[in-house]
Amino acid sequence: MNTKKKIDFTILIPILLFAIISIITITSALTYLSPSLGNLALKQAMWYIIGGGLVLLLLHFKNEYLYQNAFLFYILFNILLLLLLIFGQPINNSKCWFIIPGIGSFQPSEFMKIILILVLGVMIQKFHDKTQNPTCKEEFFFILKTFCIVLIPSILTFLEPDTGVVIIYFIIYFLMLFISGIRLRWFLFVGLFFLLVIGLVFGFYFFNQDLFIHLFGTKLFYRLERIFSWSDGSGLQLENAMAAIGSSGFLGHGFNHTPIYFPESGTDFIFAVYASNFGFLGSVFLIALICFFDYQLIHLAMKKIKPIHQFILAGIIAMLVFQQIQNIGMNLGLLPITGITLPFISYGGSSLLSYMVIVGMIINISKEPNRHYIT
Repeated sequence: MNTKKKIDFTILIPILLFAIISIITITSALTYLSPSLGNLALKQAMWYIIGGGLVLLLLHFKNEYLYQNAFLFYILFNILLLLLLIFGQPINNSKCWFIIPGIGSFQPSEFMKIILILVLGVMIQKFHDKTQNPTCKEEFFFILKTFCIVLIPSILTFLEPDTGVVIIYFIIYFLMLFISGIRLRWFLFVGLFFLLVIGLVFGFYFFNQDLFIHLFGTKLFYRLERIFSWSDGSGLQLENAMAAIGSSGFLGHGFNHTPIYFPESGTDFIFAVYASNFGFLGSVFLIALICFFDYQLIHLAMKKIKPIHQFILAGIIAMLVFQQIQNIGMNLGLLPITGITLPFISYGGSSLLSYMVIVGMIINISKEPNRHYIT
C-alpha cells in the first residue's frame, strides 16, 4: 500500500511554511542576539530536520506505541523534572534546562506537555471502557486521579520556576476533561474553587504585599509583578517590541531590518521580529496560516475517529491555540507577559522536537481509513 498518497498535505504544507517563516525570522533576530549563542537559525533548521526524522519514526511505530508506553514516559520525565531541580544549572534564575555539552540544552517540561496529553487520553479512554454510565462517585474519583496526574509535574515545573508551562498543563487538562463527557457540574465546582484560590492570592498581592511575600515568597511576587506590568505597557521588552511592530506599516521594514532592540527576540518575542520585518500584510498571512492549521486539526477531530484520537486532538488543540493566542497577545501588549513561545516559530530544540512529535501523531490519525464526519 502506498502510504504517501494517504498523507494529509493540508497538515504537512503549513508545517513546511512554519519552518521557512521560523528560520527566516530567527535569522533576522540574530542582529540583536549574542554571538556566543551561535547561529540559531542554522540550529533551528537542524532541529526541523531532526524533527522530520521523528515524524517518520512515528509513522512507522504508529500512535499505539505512544499510548501503550504513555505512563512509562510520564514516570521518566517526572524523574527528569525532579533531577533538574537538584542538578540543573540556573539560567536567568530558572532551572528549566539540562545543559548538554556540544549539543545545547534540553527542557523536559516541553515534552511533559505532550506526555500529559497521552496519559490523560489513555486514562479517559479506559474510564469510558470500564464505566458506560458512570455515577457521580465514579466521576469524582476519576477527576481526583487525573488531577493528581497533572499536579505532580505541575509542582515540579512551578518550582523551576516556569509558570507559563504549568498554565498550559491545566489548559490541556480542563479541555480534555470537558470533552470526556463527564457531568458539567464538576467544572462549576472546580471553577469556583480556582476562582476562590486565585482571588485570595491576588487579594494578598494587591492589599497586603508584605503578608503575600511572607506566605508565598519573593519568587512568586516577582512573577506576578512581571505579569501585571503589561497593563501599563511598562518594561523595555514590551515597549520596544510594540514600537517595532507599530512602526512596521503595511509591508514592514524588510527582512533583517528590525529597527529596535528587545530581549528574547528569538523566542518569546519572535512575533514582534516577524511583524516588524514584514508588516501588517505579513502578520495577517502568518495569523491566517496559524488559523488554517488549527482549523484542520478541529476538522480532523470532528470526524468519526477512535475516541482516544479525539481526546488526544483536543489536548493538542488546547495547547497550540492557547500558546498562539497568548504569545501573539503578549507581543501586542494585549495579554500579560508569561514567557510562552509561539509554536513552530520560536527558537528552541526541545519545544520544536515536541511539536514534531505532535505532527507525527496528527498525520497518523489523519491516515486512518474509513473516517467520516460526526453527525
